[in-house]
Amino acid sequence: MTHMTGANSKVQQEQANDDFPGTVNPGVTDSDKLREIRQRVGDIHVDQRLGIERDKQAKIFGQGRTFFHIENWALVGWLVKHTLKLTGMLKWGRRNARAITVKHNRVELPHLPRQFDGYTLLHISDLHLDIADDMPHVLIEAVRQVDYDICVLTGDFRALTYGDYQRAVNGLRQLRAHLKPHVYAVLGNHDSILMAPLIEALDIQLLLNEHVAIKRGDEQGCSFIHLAGIDDPHYYRTDNFDKAAGNIPNGDVSILLSHSPEVYKHAAFAKFDLMLCGHTHGGQICLPGGLAVLVNADCPRRLCRGAWRFQHMQGYTSVGAGSCVVDVRFNCPPEITLHKLVCSCSADN
Repeated sequence: MTHMTGANSKVQQEQANDDFPGTVNPGVTDSDKLREIRQRVGDIHVDQRLGIERDKQAKIFGQGRTFFHIENWALVGWLVKHTLKLTGMLKWGRRNARAITVKHNRVELPHLPRQFDGYTLLHISDLHLDIADDMPHVLIEAVRQVDYDICVLTGDFRALTYGDYQRAVNGLRQLRAHLKPHVYAVLGNHDSILMAPLIEALDIQLLLNEHVAIKRGDEQGCSFIHLAGIDDPHYYRTDNFDKAAGNIPNGDVSILLSHSPEVYKHAAFAKFDLMLCGHTHGGQICLPGGLAVLVNADCPRRLCRGAWRFQHMQGYTSVGAGSCVVDVRFNCPPEITLHKLVCSCSADN
């Protein structure tokens, strides 16, 4: 749907340049970068995103679905980092944060078209590519090991929730060169809407409350599954299920990309078959046995890590490939995930 951009929107875009110094390439205005995004998703969506970024992006308390946002509290990161350094655990934690594992998730769907039996999605979440210089290379080595049909990214490309994003985009550019042709993504709570045009320039299709139909077969016998994505439902709360899924035919297989699992009920009631998300990091720093101290999500803990189900809908929450606040992990190794779709006719094989 196309929305007209008026004079007020132009003023707001010019104000955004002043509010985000150092984040825009010289000679390129927000109007230039965001024009296509505005036409696609509407002025209201973009202006809400920009407004919250200006007023709320670095807040520790309030805004979003949870009251406390540890990722915005620099003192906590400093204390954790120096405590680990004093105890000799910092290097260990950093090594853990680079030991990316490959998880496999089998998704049995009774109405999956036969052409999609065995269809595999590579799922990468919470990349935080600029937290350390070597993180893009660590992820590249991980994705080189796996085979898949399409790749999906469920947000948080940047380490901080504010400030410069060019390093994160540069890291994503390096990673993109090693991914297969079809890559789809959503934005997370760490990502600015100003990053959207730069991400799409890397041949990554952002789904901002939108969906695409994926086709297999030929004119004599083709089938579709539908891949939808909502904008960040955690902090910005700019998700819109009606826009994302309103035109998906009843009975067709549909998969939702969401940065956070917190909207799981909305997704199930919107009749999605599978929901892929991240955000929680699985806790990142966990007690022995993987018991998370903090997951920063307003939903049941069983939905904050790995495979789960709510009513008819299956879900999977990635613990993430990167780290935030502090570049360490304990008892919660980072991951990339291969989701293999299986139709009922082969589910027992």
